[in-house]
Amino acid sequence: MSDFLVVGGGVIGMLTARELAQSGASVTLVERGLCARESTWAGGGIVSPLYPWRYKEPVTQLATWSQSSYIHLSQDLFEETGIDPELRQKGMFMVSVDDEAEALEWAARFRRPMLQVDAEFLYRKEPHLRPGHERSLWMPEVASIRNPRLGQALRRSLELNPRIELIEQAGSAELLLDGEQVVGVRTDKGEFRAGQTVLAAGAWTGELLAPLGLELPVEPVKGQMMLFKAPVGLVNRVVLLGGRYLIPRNDGRVLVGSTLERVGFDKQATEDARDSLYRTAIDILPQLADYPVEHHWAGLRPGSPEGIPFIGAVPGYRGLHVNAGQYRNGLVLAPASTRLMADLLLDRTPIIDPEPYRLSGRLALN
Repeated sequence: MSDFLVVGGGVIGMLTARELAQSGASVTLVERGLCARESTWAGGGIVSPLYPWRYKEPVTQLATWSQSSYIHLSQDLFEETGIDPELRQKGMFMVSVDDEAEALEWAARFRRPMLQVDAEFLYRKEPHLRPGHERSLWMPEVASIRNPRLGQALRRSLELNPRIELIEQAGSAELLLDGEQVVGVRTDKGEFRAGQTVLAAGAWTGELLAPLGLELPVEPVKGQMMLFKAPVGLVNRVVLLGGRYLIPRNDGRVLVGSTLERVGFDKQATEDARDSLYRTAIDILPQLADYPVEHHWAGLRPGSPEGIPFIGAVPGYRGLHVNAGQYRNGLVLAPASTRLMADLLLDRTPIIDPEPYRLSGRLALN
């Protein structure tokens, strides 16, 4: 029996297991499919909330801590595993923003680097953008990470750690109870028990809690993305326009995303979304029309009220905890979310105030 059982093998689950194991604990991670193949793989990898001033302060607190930690995390994972997560510290342009005053006030309040720049600055940095933009907001410290590579590196890190047992393709999971104590899960691959159980199953976390009569307000929100096979240098920085974005990779490929669709657990990619994403990409960067679309896919985000995740103990049940509901900011908030979860589990001083993320008062009975 392990000290901790983590249910869910996305970036949140894997980082939680890694953080706990680095403290000296034994950890079992159980994933119903393959690690890092759901929203961790499907997202874009911008290490900042989109339009960060439009989020509540609890999201900003987690994002700020996480952004500074990604430099060390990516370096550590590369050294451990030989897999480069490809952290790009190139900055982000936010073009044609209506609420610039609010953005600049937020940046001053939280001391986040943000500048209002003119067209000359914008086109000097990104000359291939569609002409006609008069100004932009510029966040020079925003990074992006190649999330499939991050997932591969994290999975390999867990494999190499003797304190971690990794169970993939476990199928469905059901919580095991001893009275009001959660003692583990029953899966298609058998039972796994631990002193403490952490649910980090993304959009599926609420389904695990439902048999306990608890309703966690985390719902699947589909996002569709597209990938262009373009040459290196066509675009070098994240560009955000009208709620959608382009993200360049080291090899020149360019991602465009994303849709927001509340259609349950449907992960089907659609032609309507493909057409819409293609138009978005060409509108931001016309020369993308000269290059092929390599891939189009969909994933499910764990949507939560106002994007504030649930991190902490589940009321009414001993030994049960949740780390889920990061919504569009799973990769953005992952290092801070998992460090806070580990602090609570290990009775350490929390890195930030845990109160806004607690489940007490935010759960409903069903």
